[in-house]
Amino acid sequence: MSENGFACYSLRDELLLALNKKGFSIPTPVQEKVLSMDRFDTDLIVRAKTGSGKTLAFLLPLLQEMELPASNPLILVLSPTRELAQQTAREAEWLSRYLDISVATLVGGLDMSTQIRSLKEGAVVVVGTPGRTLDHVNRGSLKTENIHTVILDEGDHMLDMGFRDELEGILDALPHRNRTWLFSATMPREVKELSRKYLSHPVSISLVEDGDQHEDIVHKAYLVPFRHKMEGLVNVLLWERPKRGLIFCHTRLETMNVSQRLIEEGFNSGALHGEMTQRERNTVLAAFKNGHLPLLVATNVAARGLDVEGVTHVIQIGLPDDRDTFVHRSGRTGRAGHEGMDILLLSPQEAEKFKYMIGSAKVDIEWNNVPDVQAIGKVQREIAEEKLLTMKEAGENEDYLQWAEDLLTRVNPKNLVARLLFSLTSKRSAGYNLSSDLERELRRKSRGPVEKDRTPGNRSLKGSRPKGTMLRLSKGLADGWDVGRVLHSVCTSLNVDRSEVGAIRMKDDHVLVELLPVALSRFEEDSRGLERCGLIEEGKGRDMLFQAYSGASRGSRDRAPSSRPRRQGKTDSRKR
Repeated sequence: MSENGFACYSLRDELLLALNKKGFSIPTPVQEKVLSMDRFDTDLIVRAKTGSGKTLAFLLPLLQEMELPASNPLILVLSPTRELAQQTAREAEWLSRYLDISVATLVGGLDMSTQIRSLKEGAVVVVGTPGRTLDHVNRGSLKTENIHTVILDEGDHMLDMGFRDELEGILDALPHRNRTWLFSATMPREVKELSRKYLSHPVSISLVEDGDQHEDIVHKAYLVPFRHKMEGLVNVLLWERPKRGLIFCHTRLETMNVSQRLIEEGFNSGALHGEMTQRERNTVLAAFKNGHLPLLVATNVAARGLDVEGVTHVIQIGLPDDRDTFVHRSGRTGRAGHEGMDILLLSPQEAEKFKYMIGSAKVDIEWNNVPDVQAIGKVQREIAEEKLLTMKEAGENEDYLQWAEDLLTRVNPKNLVARLLFSLTSKRSAGYNLSSDLERELRRKSRGPVEKDRTPGNRSLKGSRPKGTMLRLSKGLADGWDVGRVLHSVCTSLNVDRSEVGAIRMKDDHVLVELLPVALSRFEEDSRGLERCGLIEEGKGRDMLFQAYSGASRGSRDRAPSSRPRRQGKTDSRKR
């Protein structure tokens, strides 16, 4: 079917002309599936990865059947982020160019009066984020009486970002909505609940099988010492040399710290998090997209819907929140037919939890120890040699040739080349000595026998005696929680680093979390964050604390002093 291109779907001439102008002739699999449907006047659930061409998959059939002329909002597309909404609106604009209809974009951070004016001028297709769209609905600037179709684009991301109330408010305000199309890469519990409430007997199309590996993405995991993740990241960056890399962290604070540390190490990087102004976001995204900023450090929320061509590497620091988060993050690379690399930096203990997390997922992961300074130095030497041997300009320049002849009369040729190579490489960082620290952790982890908890995948070394303070949380495996989600919620709610959370023991009806001193003090100061998550009952925070072992003093734990491993080489002020 794809051999005949879009023409075989009897699309109106205006749409075919727009597609031809853009150079689109062969539909993607998700476009084929939707366009081949017998009828479009039904609710629809489509599971497809980001970057699969789903925007055209829903725009083409809707614009195909639209009755013209039209001058009122008929189609509403809801997207999780400003960037994705603006991108979708741009696609709707060029696709509908010859239909003489207009598109309005309703997103936060931009002038409200401009958006109101575009609605008054007769926008037919409205694309917006849930918060700003609901604002227009409540103001009455978005007239809803004629809207018959709603598209929930990346529904899992919208719910993951906490937009459930806004989505329900919008859907409840559309009296004549006769079909809702949900596009989502995954179907977690919240998405299923929303679809049951607002979709009636939906047709389902799936191009995603849980756990299937994206054929254009290679997955690697590097084992790094638990307390030296940042140094491990430096070594991996020196080893992998990403041309355009997206680095994922869990919290806003961690994002800023990692970006600043990379700058100190000589890398050119920027941060993207939810508390940035729109101008700051636009500036850093523009620099990342045009290649001036090769490394972007982001939180999950800030990167939702982020669509940047040419991301060669995704790097995930620490244990992902859950399997869906792992899939979403890795999906930022390997797009539009290009190969990509997904890299995880995990401590040996996190590696075991990650293997349990992905379970039976059909993902091939290459496991490696973090590269050592010897291996990095060898690669850097090869790069320097290649650069030196392939540089033609100097060899064809008479001034440089004369300069070389003069130097050779004064210095032994072998010594001269050695000095030049030293000058070329000595100011570059060769990474950190991490091998011994990693070997100690691996030996400690394998020392054994291993004592299994009743919960599968929950392991602790026999004889180990954690001395932190245990916190009992009221949710468990039966409530859909897992180790990654618990860890992320605790770190986010208490604003602490992952190193301040010890053992996590999952049970069917509760979770035991070991709080180390900083996390414990934050919890005692304010437990409302965990109350809002539903992990503890309101007002009962302190009642849920108890000692890990009777002999342990409250909040104490034997910890080795934190010190940065010795770095090889020097950092040049020039950015890599």
